[in-house]
Amino acid sequence: MTSLNVEIKAKCNNPSSIRKYLLDNADFKGVDEQTDTYFNVQHGRLKLREGNIENNLIFYERTNQAGPKNSHFNLVKVADAKGLKETLEKSIGIKVVVQKRREIYYIDNVKFHIDEVPGLGVFVEIEAGNILADLSQEQLNEQCNFYLKEFGINEEDLIEVSYSDMLLEEIK
Repeated sequence: MTSLNVEIKAKCNNPSSIRKYLLDNADFKGVDEQTDTYFNVQHGRLKLREGNIENNLIFYERTNQAGPKNSHFNLVKVADAKGLKETLEKSIGIKVVVQKRREIYYIDNVKFHIDEVPGLGVFVEIEAGNILADLSQEQLNEQCNFYLKEFGINEEDLIEVSYSDMLLEEIK
């Protein structure tokens, strides 16, 4: 089943104040040391996420734009990440690998991340999703915009692309 997230990614110039807001208002799920392996696909993005909290195969399609953007995704929980990674690497090849330290928080249907990505910096992500709530795209957009204001995120700090795109650009 395809689900919808409205999401933002931004440079995080004030992780301690955002962390304090989230610790005071959100459900803290923990810190996840994640490895996202992106595979070569004809359209969209396919990644295998390996972590101590989240282990999923995720296919998603999302436009690159600053501010709230729609992400249509399919997510499958993975029990044998090592075997799946080996099979996907042999069959379609690895595009790029992203490693990060991710703090995970929830307020209702909105998921928050404070990410430290080696070589790129610290970022905050807001994902308002309809997987836990029956909300329209407009309502999800409103949630994202509310937290953008709450966190004091400036327009110039918004990131259009994924960490994978940023790392691929660094390699060039």
